[in-house]
Amino acid sequence: MALLSANALEAKSTKVTISKEVLRDKIRGAWAGQVIGCTYGGPTEFKFSSFIPDEYPIEWHDHIVKWWYDHVPGLYDDVYMDLTFVEVFEREGLDAPVESFAKAFAHAGYPLWHANLQARYNILQGIMPPESGHWKNNAHADDIDFQIEADYAGIMAPGMVNSAVDYTDEIGHIMNYGDGWYGGVYVAAMYSLAFIYDDIPFIVREALKTIPAESKYYKCMADVIRWWEQYPDNWHITWALANEKYGYDIGCPAGLNSAFNIDAVINSAYIIIGLLYGGGDFFRTIDISTRCGHDSDCNPASAGGILGTILGFEGIPERWKQPIYEVEDREFKYTDISLNRACQMSYNQALQVIAKNGGKVSAQSVTIKTQDPKAVRFEQCFAGLWPVAKKDIKKTPFKMGEYSFVGKGAILTYHFILPKNYSVTDYQATVEVWVDGSLYRTVKLPTAGNGQTREICGIWDLPLGEHKLSLNWIDKPEDVNMVVDCINIFSDRL
Repeated sequence: MALLSANALEAKSTKVTISKEVLRDKIRGAWAGQVIGCTYGGPTEFKFSSFIPDEYPIEWHDHIVKWWYDHVPGLYDDVYMDLTFVEVFEREGLDAPVESFAKAFAHAGYPLWHANLQARYNILQGIMPPESGHWKNNAHADDIDFQIEADYAGIMAPGMVNSAVDYTDEIGHIMNYGDGWYGGVYVAAMYSLAFIYDDIPFIVREALKTIPAESKYYKCMADVIRWWEQYPDNWHITWALANEKYGYDIGCPAGLNSAFNIDAVINSAYIIIGLLYGGGDFFRTIDISTRCGHDSDCNPASAGGILGTILGFEGIPERWKQPIYEVEDREFKYTDISLNRACQMSYNQALQVIAKNGGKVSAQSVTIKTQDPKAVRFEQCFAGLWPVAKKDIKKTPFKMGEYSFVGKGAILTYHFILPKNYSVTDYQATVEVWVDGSLYRTVKLPTAGNGQTREICGIWDLPLGEHKLSLNWIDKPEDVNMVVDCINIFSDRL
């Protein structure tokens, strides 16, 4: 197995040859590690906003993956979201247009949340990428969504870190922007490097070179690495320092002024806390990433997948692999793709990417032309803005009347009140959003089905000052009502 170890790092070899057998095993380790980590963290997902004490038991047994497949298959959104993109590459080739990925994603049968949910809504309303993921159209643009579904890019571009990142750009901007995109860039870069390096601190540092140094995302990961060096025996200190400095979510309406935090920055920090403090031990890696809390199935899934790539499937301890054998030929919910088929598709794509980028594919081995990581462009969500208030409204649009607020922007959240057994999936409420006496936007809000959204809209680019907001629901049925839940108000940073 031709891995570059810490002793070989300075040589900066431009070509690495590995057997096809090793490549297959690493791809299998990547996908299996993701499933194992997701399963291990599943019972704790968003149940802890603090770290999870070591005394809190987390179950593991030989049939646990099958149990989740049978009873809560939606746990594996990390995987079936990934597979949407893998399947488009398989069907249309490496140069498939972003519209194909966007449409496959938007019309898939699975439920979505946060940035993915809003992106699907945007696409179905005719707002295509990259606008579908831009923060002015998607308040969740900094959320974790693309971070948990970017594994495909690193797996299909083994050792070719910039190629991996290239495959995140258009797809990542379907649902995210700025730090939300960087979460996927960084994860994909670590996967890619994990095929040719076995030094975890090096992989974590080297992958960070793909992120612009002026971004909040970069600064957080760099701080976590520095704190790990400073406190190598206590991950709780690094966890506390990361949360103190970076643990405040400003975009996601549900996360603002809440213990709930689905922001990509802090959750990415939990991935590398697991990798660095795990020290190459599979259990310790996924356990620490899980016990960091918040999105505690997705973070160990990423950490487990990256470490699984380094180790290869054969290197993952049998205790953790055993539950995989029962399900590896079963299709994931909402797909016709099994774990074994995902491995084969990624392997086929990896061979194509290797050949396309100056490498060589022979009968028994592949020679990868490695790449020195380059930083992607700088993007920032909510630049010049800061949430200064989150206020309950809890009124229908008619009773809300003219609502006054002071700031530069706002996000409105809402929910429908529907009659019992309501089944109309084609009705969309038409709501006019008026600001300071002018029509700001007319929005269509589906009452049912997969095309819904949780926000009426974001209101941006206002001059700093007092503004008056009102809503006009112009086609209201008698049996349907709507409640405007709250308004998040943005202004200059305090």
